[in-house]
Amino acid sequence: MEQPLTGGEPVGIDLGITTFAALSTGALVAAPDYSGLERRIAKAQRVLARRQKGSKRRARAKCRVAVLHAKIGDTRHDFLHKLSTSLVREHSMIALEDLNVSGMVKNHHLARAISRQGWRALRTMLEDKAARHGRDLRVVDRWEPTSQVCSECGHRWGKLGLEVRTIRCERCGVVHDRDVNAARNIVAAGLAETQNGRGERVRRAVPSGTGATLGEASTTGAVPGISVL
Repeated sequence: MEQPLTGGEPVGIDLGITTFAALSTGALVAAPDYSGLERRIAKAQRVLARRQKGSKRRARAKCRVAVLHAKIGDTRHDFLHKLSTSLVREHSMIALEDLNVSGMVKNHHLARAISRQGWRALRTMLEDKAARHGRDLRVVDRWEPTSQVCSECGHRWGKLGLEVRTIRCERCGVVHDRDVNAARNIVAAGLAETQNGRGERVRRAVPSGTGATLGEASTTGAVPGISVL
C-alpha cells in the first residue's frame, strides 16, 4: 500500500446518465460529450457498409471505425481516471451504490447510454486507489431507498418518476436536487455501516447530523409529503 492519505470529509456518489455523478457535497459531475465522435462513427459505419467485402477499401473503412471506437474508450478512461483520483485524494470515505449494471442494460432504451458511462470501471478504479492510499470505500446495498427519502429530516415519500428532478419536502420544507439528495442518503448509509467481531459489514444507527434515517415508514398512493418543482 502506498503512503496513506489523511483528511477529507466522507462523500456519497449517485451515478446517473444525464449527469454522470452527483456528490453529497452538492457538486455535479458531467460526463464527456461523446456526441461528436458518435456521429463520426455512424458516418464511418455507413461507409463501411457500402464497401465490397474482401476489398482493401473495406479494410481501411473497418480500421477507421475501430480507431474512432478506441478514441471514445480512451476519452472515457481518462475521465474516469481523473475523477477517481480526485475523489480518493479529497475524501476520507467514499460511498456508492451497488448498481446492477448487467440487469440495467437489458432495458434496450437505455442500454447504449448505460454501457457508455463506465460505472463499473469507476468502481474498479476507486477500489484499487482506495486500497493503495488507505481510504475507505463502502458499497451501499442497491435496495436502499436513497431516492425516496428526504436527506434532511428522514421523511420517506416513496418512489418517484424519472422525470422528477427537483423535490420540496413538505415535512421540513427543504428543496432537493433529486440526485444530490440520493447522494446524501448514500453517504449516510455508508457511514451507518460498521464491522462486527467476525469482520462482516453490518448496519448500525445512522450517525447524528448525517440527515436521513432510511427506515421510516413508506407513504402510499400519490406520493404525499413532497412538492414536485
